[in-house]
Amino acid sequence: MTHRPKLLVHTSRWPMRWGDMDAVGHVNNTVYFRYMEQARIEWLHALSAAHAGASPPPFVIVNASCTFLLPLVYPGDIEVRMLLGDPGRTSVGSFYEIRMNGEKYADGAAKIVWLDAATGRPAPLPEILAAPLRALAP
Repeated sequence: MTHRPKLLVHTSRWPMRWGDMDAVGHVNNTVYFRYMEQARIEWLHALSAAHAGASPPPFVIVNASCTFLLPLVYPGDIEVRMLLGDPGRTSVGSFYEIRMNGEKYADGAAKIVWLDAATGRPAPLPEILAAPLRALAP
């Protein structure tokens, strides 16, 4: 199986919250998805700011997954790396590495589909997103 290259687009860092823990004593599985969401939203805000504050078109997540490698336990500083790859006409695969203390604790993914704001239907990837991804093509 060949792996297509991915483009690192954003890295988020923040302290883990004690409230992220569950009764078993580790970060609840649902919180990993929130960590990925936070990185994705930070990336979109950075993308907008870098392009004269233009609002990116709306999008939806059509699937999401997470492979839990190690349990995260409070306290600690979380790092989430967001990468993009697998561009389509209206969608792009986003991938996430959740790390703490230099070690990977989880791998995640989510397929992002861009929408036309007026119709709510899928729309082509914005050029500011598509151009760097095309450069990854083998």
